[in-house]
Amino acid sequence: MRAAVLHEIGQDKLEVLDDVEAIGFGPGKVRIRVRATGLCHSDVSAMNGVLPQPAPFIPGHEGAGEIIEVGDNVSGLTVGQRVLVCWLPACGACPACKRGQTQLCLAGFMNAGTPNFKRPGGDVFGFAGTGTFTEEVVVDAGCAVPIPDDVPFDIAALIGCGVTTGLGAAINTADVAAGSSVAVIGCGGVGISAIQGARLKGAAQIVAVDPVASRREAALTFGATEAVAPDGLADAKQRITAGEGFDYVFEVVGKSVTARTAYENTRRGGTLVVVGAGAMDDNLQLNMFELFFDEKRILPSMYGGGDVLTSYERTIALWRAGRIDLESLITHRVPLAEINEALDQMRTGSALRTCIEI
Repeated sequence: MRAAVLHEIGQDKLEVLDDVEAIGFGPGKVRIRVRATGLCHSDVSAMNGVLPQPAPFIPGHEGAGEIIEVGDNVSGLTVGQRVLVCWLPACGACPACKRGQTQLCLAGFMNAGTPNFKRPGGDVFGFAGTGTFTEEVVVDAGCAVPIPDDVPFDIAALIGCGVTTGLGAAINTADVAAGSSVAVIGCGGVGISAIQGARLKGAAQIVAVDPVASRREAALTFGATEAVAPDGLADAKQRITAGEGFDYVFEVVGKSVTARTAYENTRRGGTLVVVGAGAMDDNLQLNMFELFFDEKRILPSMYGGGDVLTSYERTIALWRAGRIDLESLITHRVPLAEINEALDQMRTGSALRTCIEI
């Protein structure tokens, strides 16, 4: 079967091969025919080594398709069923799950170290234990979440990561207060979803911050009340908050420099939400006096900061009701053979989300 493979960490191009086989099928597993997958910035971060991932590997974790084979001891899933891929399934038994923090379950991460593909030359890993830049993938049954028939595969794929992450950061993690002021730094697919979440929660002012003009323009159509380049954030802070700072600032880039900017633009007693996934050696510097004196809440948000199955259902309900726009998030579509074009679209910032149609 065809799949897009990264041979070594640090390479910036994927090779589309037709000699890949999905392996590991057995009890507790399902085989999925992937129909659509989104390109998430985390895929690129894994390719360049920012996020740890063994290689060679197949990127992709934001996918949807249909089940073509069901292993023994699997209940609730059948051949032909439409599903989205959950890259962080909850085991239900660990301390995090028992506390109700299923987004912190580590069971899914354990899968990342086990190859789920192979080629004539050896084993191949799937990113985050999945790997959806391929025609078929074998995953734990918990990774396959049934979706209603009226949800298109491309929309379901977005719900599998980017939309859930961004919406959840605003709704679950921050619990944005009605009438508040918000700034979102980084307006790709996740940042735009955070903007939509802040709008749903009733934020009065939502400032989108991004260096790419097309993304700033798009942010305005999704609910931002204004959009500025990074060098315009200080002026927006002065005009909107009289220099005090925003009630909520979302950092959706994953770099210490933007996290520091987000902290400085959060008002005293306000909330900084860290959504971007960054590198382990990129340290955010805060001095102990400001940490104490400013009393700013710093809230990391992992996968939307809540139970993902509940978040999926909520997102579908909001989409059906026309309360959120998911179709317009997909600004580009490419076949798997042109995956490197999708990577270029992400790196230049020309795409909010590119859908790879398989």
